[in-house]
Amino acid sequence: MAEFVYPPVVAVARTMFKALDLRLDVDGSDHVPRRGGAVLVSNHIGYLDFVFAGFAARPAKRLVRFMAKESVFRHKVSGPLMRGMKHIPVDRAQGEGAFNLAVGALKKGEIVGVFPEATISPSFTLQKFKSGAARMAQEAGVPLLPMALWGTQRLWTKGRKRDFGRHHFPVTIRVGEPIEASREEYAMRITRRLRERMEELLDGAQRAYPAEPRGPEDTWWLPAHLGGSAPPPAAVG
Repeated sequence: MAEFVYPPVVAVARTMFKALDLRLDVDGSDHVPRRGGAVLVSNHIGYLDFVFAGFAARPAKRLVRFMAKESVFRHKVSGPLMRGMKHIPVDRAQGEGAFNLAVGALKKGEIVGVFPEATISPSFTLQKFKSGAARMAQEAGVPLLPMALWGTQRLWTKGRKRDFGRHHFPVTIRVGEPIEASREEYAMRITRRLRERMEELLDGAQRAYPAEPRGPEDTWWLPAHLGGSAPPPAAVG
């Protein structure tokens, strides 16, 4: 099926990366399958995470269909773009419809992108995961692709003004090996394994990150356990 909207949006994003002189460090893109369905699962620390998560799939020449809150699809600017890129609207009051759409896309061989925390983490650490990603993978018979992003929060995140200055911000992206989602295994158990793997990837991304705060007032983007001033994480069950 022809793609008339997604490729131009990708081109705009790449132009933005160059304009901001972002230093992208992507590792593990070879884990993204070149064909067939998969659920790409990422942590969520900034408003542009879907852009960078989708970028990691470009070497495999794949377009990721992200699940996003339904209100984004009603916006006069973002709505036509989201629909044109065939992203999947999520009505949190009636999530079954979005689940079925996602499973249908997976069975057709699409990669579906999911943020299992369902919201941006103010602590920039992993919050509690919902089990939807694992259940979708089980239902469609496709693997889970764990991913960790780091540095995207410095561009634009909840509670902060966006910063699109030419600061040469590094952005680190790590993609892990696929995780099988057997129907014989409980979805919550798969979700725990997924979260543990993403914790490892996030830790690796943070350790590899080539930048420090620019001063005492620039520690907001670092979590407390790394010496930053981000709010402490909520307890995860």
